[in-house]
Amino acid sequence: MGTRAAVVVVNYGSSRLLAENLPRLSGVPGTALVVVDSLSSAGERTAVAALADAHGWAFVGLPGNPGFGAAVNAGVARAREDGAEQVVLLNPDATIDGAVLEALVRAAREDGDALVCPLVEDAAGGVWFAGGELDVADGVTRTRDVDVATAAHPWVTGACLAFSLALWDRVGGFDDRYFMYWEDIDLSARVRAAGGRVVVRRDLRAVHQVGGTQEGEGKSGLYCRYNCRNRLLYAALHVPDHQLRRWVRRSPRYASRVVQRGGRRALARRPVLPLWSALRGTVEGIGLVVSLRGVRALLPGGSSQAG
Repeated sequence: MGTRAAVVVVNYGSSRLLAENLPRLSGVPGTALVVVDSLSSAGERTAVAALADAHGWAFVGLPGNPGFGAAVNAGVARAREDGAEQVVLLNPDATIDGAVLEALVRAAREDGDALVCPLVEDAAGGVWFAGGELDVADGVTRTRDVDVATAAHPWVTGACLAFSLALWDRVGGFDDRYFMYWEDIDLSARVRAAGGRVVVRRDLRAVHQVGGTQEGEGKSGLYCRYNCRNRLLYAALHVPDHQLRRWVRRSPRYASRVVQRGGRRALARRPVLPLWSALRGTVEGIGLVVSLRGVRALLPGGSSQAG
């Protein structure tokens, strides 16, 4: 049986997680594994290439770190070359079993217009993701008690996500301008705009070892920077002017929420990096708004075009 589907995993300094989590998916009939390594160090590159060789995974070694979206795009391109028609994205710190993988592939095959993700639990068995919604009035996301079938602006996580290549081609894949964070929200919006839908299969389960490398240390500077930056990039690309101005006005409040996501104690121990990173990301995001929509979009009575 030839390759009809592929699991695409983007690695950045996570060879230990790959060694622990991916071998259980090797040998699922008709499904190949593609590992994309965004360069973090020469030693990590060697370790990931050796793992791929030992397990028969396809390996894509990128010359640098272009960001999550660009790395996924490279992995999907390799999956296409190998004959895949459906793809399942999987984080290195996320796990699914072979039965869930087969069910996700089948769902993407039977509904070629859908982005499909499972219910994602954390390592303790709590629900980490069961559907997301975006409040377009002020740019705040919500992931609790969301039914994507009825939500006004639903989205699904890229931590574990299945889709057909036909849908991927129709919307153009991930927008690599995001680098990291918010690219799955953007992809979900473009899929819905193209007549597709987002689906959460609550009968299927993935486990995400969320925050394992940062537990007790708060959120990283990159997390704070790119969450604040990319919220405004999304607004520049998708949100009409009157709401765009509100998103910009609410940016300090949003930045405060982001830096507190790692816990108040962690923030009290080392407040400078997350606060500075959130400020930097917010300034960069406003710069993107001006670059993409013009200064007039930020002025009362001004107008521009989203897109």
